[in-house]
Amino acid sequence: MKHKFLFSVFVFFFIFIFLSLGSWQIIRLNWKLDLINQINSSLKSEAVFLTQGEKKNYLKIKASGQIDFNKQIYLYNLNQQGKPGFEVLNPILVNGENYLINRGWIPFEMKNAPEINEINQENITGILKLQNKANYFKPENSIEDNYWFTLNRDDIFKYTGKSFSKYIIYL
Repeated sequence: MKHKFLFSVFVFFFIFIFLSLGSWQIIRLNWKLDLINQINSSLKSEAVFLTQGEKKNYLKIKASGQIDFNKQIYLYNLNQQGKPGFEVLNPILVNGENYLINRGWIPFEMKNAPEINEINQENITGILKLQNKANYFKPENSIEDNYWFTLNRDDIFKYTGKSFSKYIIYL
């Protein structure tokens, strides 16, 4: 009799665990589908001028400003094929607010190459995205060598002397 009771408790415990995990997966699926719909609707919409007003994640924006190539940040990252390189980020002042603009990925050999700075500096169109949270398993940034692993706001302030919006503009 004791074994039947323990077996029943064991079975009900695991049924509860599996139902909880299944429910969590359904909740997570709905959250991801909402996020995908939000991204798709933002990408299909017309670009709006970036102002000090309402900002939201994945907002398609137009902005005018001067890109600062003197304080360029090289953020270590892998491309889609797994090749290591850098994402190139630059400060830009738009309507009195500082932003980082992510201009894309380059291979290691292109670091500090002058041709990566040959872009239209006046008018840009991009996607506004919240800065990702720091990953605790990444190494410390090497500010002196301009070799970054995370976009730590304190490190960015030390490097540029400026405070930035929590949003990044992706070209």
